[in-house]
Amino acid sequence: MRFSIMFLCTLVYVTIAHTIRVQEKLSAYDILEQYDFPVGILPKGATGYELNSNNGKFTAYLNQTCSFYIHSYELKYKPTIKGVISKDKLAKLKGVSVKVELVWLKIVEVTRIRDKLQFSVLGIASADFGVDNFLESPQCGCGFHCNNLQKIGDVSSI
Repeated sequence: MRFSIMFLCTLVYVTIAHTIRVQEKLSAYDILEQYDFPVGILPKGATGYELNSNNGKFTAYLNQTCSFYIHSYELKYKPTIKGVISKDKLAKLKGVSVKVELVWLKIVEVTRIRDKLQFSVLGIASADFGVDNFLESPQCGCGFHCNNLQKIGDVSSI
């Protein structure tokens, strides 16, 4: 009986330790994928994250403020991005804004509807983009077109 209890305690400990190690290895991008989002809604360089799996509060960290263009929109990410994540929905988003004309507007929600991502600003307007536009993470400064900029700047490619 005593051996069985010790064996059971050891088994529980090993299982918990393994679970903690697996969770430590996940990145912010892995978490996005677990909630059915493409990794490209977060720029390259996320240094970490926090997730409260009970209430969905999610925080992602970047080294610095990050901005880049997607289509004709300029996006800006603060070093700390917060929101509440659930399957196919990022709500109460803070730390991400988009420049429309001369005005910066806060993106407050991202919802996935099949193969589209709907970005809502201030809860009153939204824009839809195909999920396939976000399969890779953009890079700060040049977005999704960094390789094109490097080729243009490379004298040997002329």
